[in-house]
Amino acid sequence: MAGLSPAHDPVRDAVLHWLDRLDVAIGHGDPGTLLPLARREINRMAEGWRLLLTVHERDEEGRCQACPTGTRGRWPCQIWRMAHEQLIGEGVPHNRRTRPLRNPLGRAARALSARRGAQHDG
Repeated sequence: MAGLSPAHDPVRDAVLHWLDRLDVAIGHGDPGTLLPLARREINRMAEGWRLLLTVHERDEEGRCQACPTGTRGRWPCQIWRMAHEQLIGEGVPHNRRTRPLRNPLGRAARALSARRGAQHDG
């Protein structure tokens, strides 16, 4: 797989395709289909986050075990900060938040809609 550009990476393509399928299901699925899908996907995503965060645990010196040496001095590492922002919310404690959380899928859904519109126009 060496030498492949990110645009032609089959793993990347498969993940982005699956996320696109979830966007379509969220936007157009009926409740009878969405509830089982949501239960399954929430479980899978929670397990995925747990695995990723386990890999990024602190070592004995309080540094991330997985991040490159240049960033290992900081804790929490970028992965833990991103997890906090995505899972808990925007890096602002919930009781100090002045606006609702943004929809993390909103940008992807808008991009998908624009792509579909361009395909239908062309």
